[in-house]
Amino acid sequence: MTASARDMAEATPAGRDRYVDLLRVAALGTVIGGHWLMAAVSTGGIGNLLAVVPGLQVLTWGLQIMPVFFFVGGFSHALSYRSLARRSDGRPVYADFLRARLRRLLRPTLVFVVVWAALALAVQLAGHGSGRLAGAALRMVTQPLWFIGIYLAMVAFTPPLLKLHERHGWAAFAGLFGAAVVVDVLRFALGVPYVEFLNFAFVWLAVHQLGFLRADGRIRRPALLAAAGLAGAALLVAYGPYPLSMVGMPGEKVSNMAPPTLALLCHGLWLVGAVQLLVGPAGAWLARPRVWRGVVAANGIAMTAFLWHLTAMLAVYGAQLALGIALPEPATAAWWAQVPVRILVAAALTGVLVALFRRFEAPPRPAAAPATAPTTAPTTAPGSGPRAAAGITLCLLGILGLSMTGLGGLLDGHSAVLIAVPVTAPAAIAMALGGWLLVERSGAARRVRLRG
Repeated sequence: MTASARDMAEATPAGRDRYVDLLRVAALGTVIGGHWLMAAVSTGGIGNLLAVVPGLQVLTWGLQIMPVFFFVGGFSHALSYRSLARRSDGRPVYADFLRARLRRLLRPTLVFVVVWAALALAVQLAGHGSGRLAGAALRMVTQPLWFIGIYLAMVAFTPPLLKLHERHGWAAFAGLFGAAVVVDVLRFALGVPYVEFLNFAFVWLAVHQLGFLRADGRIRRPALLAAAGLAGAALLVAYGPYPLSMVGMPGEKVSNMAPPTLALLCHGLWLVGAVQLLVGPAGAWLARPRVWRGVVAANGIAMTAFLWHLTAMLAVYGAQLALGIALPEPATAAWWAQVPVRILVAAALTGVLVALFRRFEAPPRPAAAPATAPTTAPTTAPGSGPRAAAGITLCLLGILGLSMTGLGGLLDGHSAVLIAVPVTAPAAIAMALGGWLLVERSGAARRVRLRG
């Protein structure tokens, strides 16, 4: 049985930072809206509006809001880990932390993967997977999973990086920032091959580290942070080898996203500073009961909506083709005229999919306390920490691999290179499922009798 949004809103502790919940919803909502807008589908295939109209790439300086989500993740992870540690009586809590943070993330993600894998297999067995639009759809529907893979890595690294933060504060962030600078110097100035992939860790973990600083109230000059980040990003784009777009563009030689660059890290700094400037006004707004219930409700379905929003968009375009409704060339007047209708229909279809799959994201309703004290209590089995670490490693590799391979080559052995190792979609799915099982079993409990 799951708790309702009203129940959770009314049970909100007085000290909860409601603004963080709003930022989480706003970040995922912005990504969803951006994907719906940027999809440039025509009879020739699926493209990117930002490539068709390069002048619109400046919009990514506001719409590329994933750094805010990772920043919020750092804040939440710090609070969650510390809470578990306080209640642990000195017992290692790594496995408990992983299970607690991953349960609501992995369940809806793996359901999405299994459902889409079954659909992709059926389409390919029927011989319809080689069409241009069908092939593009099967390839792109898993691409947003990259963010979940990166997020899993952040969860895994939280304990050691939190300890580093507690010891060194801003210097720990500066170390990650400096490492990202060194990587880009080696990449662009010295031409060192493959070094750029290290910035998948340094850039995103640096943004995540800012969340730790917020948790301790150490971001005291957000205006300075925003100005420095914006100026840094602008200078790097103007005078360096970095493109204007803060999202990946098809066919570009250098992407700010894959792998991440110093320009994207500066972009993240300015976004974090900017959202911190709005803490006061947002806090007063979120104090309204109706507003807060809406944020709680949206948080309860945000991950499900994110996972299924591309499915809804592809269904809209598929319906257009099936009904014989013309697909105008992207960025033409006729195309822009259809945009509001397509987005409204995609939003409605996403709502239907959320209604079907939200149960896999919903947290369980807390169980009632027993009338009498139990004679036994669970305790975590020895060695659960290493098992959890192995599980989350498999999960993140599987999810990242699937975001790269797509689902178009389930039957023909299509592979993509993940950390110098070729991986196929079936292997990626197996790694994700196997890793999730390991994380769940890392908490296998044994019963011990209580004294007294």
